[in-house]
Amino acid sequence: MITRRHLLSLLPLAIATPAMAGEHPSVVFMNEVASELLHAHRQGTVSAFMRVIQRYADIPGIADYSLGDYKLDAGQIARYHHGVAQFISRYFVDQSKSYPIAKYEIGDATVAPNKDVVISSKVYLMAGQVYTVNWVLAWSNGSYKITDAKFLGFSMTAQERSLFTSYIAKHNGDVGQLVTALNR
Repeated sequence: MITRRHLLSLLPLAIATPAMAGEHPSVVFMNEVASELLHAHRQGTVSAFMRVIQRYADIPGIADYSLGDYKLDAGQIARYHHGVAQFISRYFVDQSKSYPIAKYEIGDATVAPNKDVVISSKVYLMAGQVYTVNWVLAWSNGSYKITDAKFLGFSMTAQERSLFTSYIAKHNGDVGQLVTALNR
């Protein structure tokens, strides 16, 4: 016999299922990331962004790409990855001071030819401007990870790679100096 209590216990599931069934898992993931990024943005601290970056970004993949043809000693990898996450977090803090965000909207997911998922979003600034940010996600170890963010005609990882390889070249190919600089 179905009781009223039993029916009421199923109500949240009945309400949530249709909306969730239509969203691609990458969109659900990106909504969670965006919510946490907005919260970090409002806190405006490196540590707030660092928690989000370390949880949702593909730091090893971004870090490896950012080295270009340069190589790390095995003992430097963990410090380098931490420094990359810190670098990204500091960048987000700097940008959050200049561009206060009012809200965001997450769009649909599309699959790129290389099988990455691209999610288009709109970011609404307090000053009234609206920017499109395309988030690039890859499936890694059972979940999505952000591998890049593209906006205003540039890729964050390509920009980071340019900065890092230029820094290393100016320091006679010494990757250790980059690792030290990123962890200051």
